[in-house]
Amino acid sequence: MNGFADELPFASLDFLYVPSRDVERDAGDLVNVLGGRQVFAVRDGHTNVAMIAMTAEPPHILLTDHLEGDRPILIYRVENMTATVHRLEAAGWERSQEFEIPHGPCVSFRTPNGHRLAIYQPLRPDATGFFAGRQDF
Repeated sequence: MNGFADELPFASLDFLYVPSRDVERDAGDLVNVLGGRQVFAVRDGHTNVAMIAMTAEPPHILLTDHLEGDRPILIYRVENMTATVHRLEAAGWERSQEFEIPHGPCVSFRTPNGHRLAIYQPLRPDATGFFAGRQDF
């Protein structure tokens, strides 16, 4: 590996945070039509989130009905959230929003052409295991 991995900005792409108008239906399509595995489906008040594994390894899909817009947010794991935020802001990227996923807080950014990405530091790395099997809907 000629040092290429050391030059990359993020540890891994762990999640695709996907807006959905109907999380239950979209999750059903991914599971029943495409053969994905629903890891969990959580309802918290008026917010629904379903994690769907389409492959054995990440990225996994997090469908949610509270995410605005039509574009997904690519969620990258980082080793140091504060340092990565400072580096991205120093490069001229502006924070779009801050939000939570089960695994920890996220800071999102929007590229000049409208693509969305977020970074998170896994403060709750056991979240998948904690929610696994939970099927609120």
